[in-house]
Amino acid sequence: MADCIFCSIVDGDIPSYTVYEDDDVMAFLDANPLARGHTLVIPKAHHERVNDLPADLSTAVFDAVHDLTPHIEAAVDAEATTIAVNNGAAAGQEVPHVHVHVVPRSEADGGRPIHALIEDRPDVADAELEDVAAAIRGD
Repeated sequence: MADCIFCSIVDGDIPSYTVYEDDDVMAFLDANPLARGHTLVIPKAHHERVNDLPADLSTAVFDAVHDLTPHIEAAVDAEATTIAVNNGAAAGQEVPHVHVHVVPRSEADGGRPIHALIEDRPDVADAELEDVAAAIRGD
């Protein structure tokens, strides 16, 4: 896609600090990192959301995340990582190209857990939980 910054990185039009590349997947350091070693893992083909990815490409992206995570942690002596996907603009996705953030973490970094993302969390009754679970299952 011509106006996608990640597609431009894949095409070599924009430089990156690439840490991994194969036929389907590319990983590079985030230009605006949350921590040293913050890495983005992307499919080379343009897909806006995880739901748009063909299953085999989704597998390739998450296999790369799996394989890269210990190397990222070791490279920056991180105690842990937060692995996250903002899937759509309403979820905070700023670049409309699937990307997985691998963010090195430590207890001292001031970061918060994923449950701290949403301030106005719903109070969901058990009956509603069952309804939502059934809808997801397709019951």
